[in-house]
Amino acid sequence: MYLTGSVAAYKGIEVVRGLQKAGHEIKTVMTPAACRLVNPTTLAALTKQPVLTSLWDNDNTPIPHIEMADWTQMAVVVPASADIIAKMAMGIADDAASTTLLATAAPKVVVPAMNSHMLTAPATQRNLKQLRRDGVHIISPVDGLLAEGYSGKGRLPEPAAIVKQVQSLLAPAPQELAGKRVLITAGGTRENIDPVRFIGNRSSGKMGVSLATAAAAMGAQVTLIVGQVSVGLPDSPQVEVVHVESTEELLAAVQDHFTKTDALVMAAAVADYRPVKAAAEKVKKTSEHDEWAIKLVETPDILQTVAKTKRPDQVVVGFAAETQHLLANAQRKLASKGADIIVANQVGGPSSAFASEDDQVTILTPDATPDRWPKMSKNAVAQRIMKLLGQKLKLGD
Repeated sequence: MYLTGSVAAYKGIEVVRGLQKAGHEIKTVMTPAACRLVNPTTLAALTKQPVLTSLWDNDNTPIPHIEMADWTQMAVVVPASADIIAKMAMGIADDAASTTLLATAAPKVVVPAMNSHMLTAPATQRNLKQLRRDGVHIISPVDGLLAEGYSGKGRLPEPAAIVKQVQSLLAPAPQELAGKRVLITAGGTRENIDPVRFIGNRSSGKMGVSLATAAAAMGAQVTLIVGQVSVGLPDSPQVEVVHVESTEELLAAVQDHFTKTDALVMAAAVADYRPVKAAAEKVKKTSEHDEWAIKLVETPDILQTVAKTKRPDQVVVGFAAETQHLLANAQRKLASKGADIIVANQVGGPSSAFASEDDQVTILTPDATPDRWPKMSKNAVAQRIMKLLGQKLKLGD
């Protein structure tokens, strides 16, 4: 566990005690600033382990930060100062804590605690966004009385709540999809206008990638077909990644893999139209014309096309991304596409799911009342969708 220079460092001791009571062995790393707030001797006495505070105090261990990095099964940074968050986001390794964090391959949990103005500063928000892209789990700070004497967001959650979340992350995922093969699409497709221009959309691919990660954690063998994505792809022997660009390529890839899978989850944001003919050369601006008309035709409806061929034992999940009349449009999609489940979410405007870390979805199934889930992270949404998929597959066995 890593303690850094936040005044909430004293609460880190309670987190250590809580994890110890849950049966975990704890080793600690402290930044120089944390040592000004909490005495390392206290943590050494509680953990019965030496506290790593310097790269140069080896305590008979030749390379202590690498020994610590290799030993770690989960790296928990609590409290996480703006400084350590910035270092982690940029890969800076200039003290024992930042160097050990960079060296460890273990999953990382960061619990920020700082002044509300520091938390909302663009630099801090950029750094937190980067950590999420890197797969770091962020436990968000809460509103409350800050050390400065006024209330705001930036207060460390209660230690018991942190321990509970860490416990849930350490628990092995139930293997609801063990032995199943799941086909998932992610990201946006591109339709070429000419060699340098295309028709696309704002999809980041985050939801599809989260679904693939969740499915693999639940024991499935996953084929992930990706278009254009702006997030990292899973690095797992259980996930095969197939790259496509256009809607036609996506359809061909889905059809190629669908017969070999138990379930299809169509999370990709597919372009609905493409130019009738893409120009062979870049279309140049001319002084004679200040308008450019591009004739478009519909692309294939992948969900509808593939769902028509599904076997009784297969489950097909579609997504409905709507800017208005969410439930009405999603209900029509459920009725017309032949899917078993439609995941409806709002896009466009301040509540848009595009490029967001969070999502609020409604689950639609035939002959059932729509189930509106609360707003949560896309990772959490993905896990719940995969659990629902596992239930559907079990009923079909």
